[in-house]
Amino acid sequence: MTISRTARSTVLAAALLTVSALAAPSPAQAASLPPACQEALLETFDKFPVVDFTVPDKAKNTMLAEVLGLSEADQQVFTEKACAAWNSWATANGQAVATDLDTRYRNAAGPVCNKFAKSSLATIKKYAPNVPAETRDLEKLAKRIWKDSMAKLAADATNADCRTAYDTAKAGW
Repeated sequence: MTISRTARSTVLAAALLTVSALAAPSPAQAASLPPACQEALLETFDKFPVVDFTVPDKAKNTMLAEVLGLSEADQQVFTEKACAAWNSWATANGQAVATDLDTRYRNAAGPVCNKFAKSSLATIKKYAPNVPAETRDLEKLAKRIWKDSMAKLAADATNADCRTAYDTAKAGW
């Protein structure tokens, strides 16, 4: 099954706002997913048109490693119903979410790791309660990936500001 490779965008999309964190999969990789999940993977970036929000490469790579390690059981949350609900919500709310992310990113103090962690977490907290109930299993998986990724980033950070930002983000969602 190729879901673990294609899941990298969907999991974080379900996490709402780190959608720009990971590269979109190729159409061939997405082919084994239900049609609505294929749409979620291939069109999520368009639905959240961020301008300034940036994900540090270390964060991208850490989250990608977590997603690629998903078990077959974890991958079962990628259902047609969950992805269709996500697509509808993302279409209706994507611009507002992107604007919020960009504003928070611009207003957060540097370094980039802090700007990313603080803006992501604040926007996730703001919008997560409004995501459709059908996406809750995706959200639970995304929360676990987020927490594990932030813990690894905090442990590996050589910059004290980054270590603090990632540690705070880990505990915050």
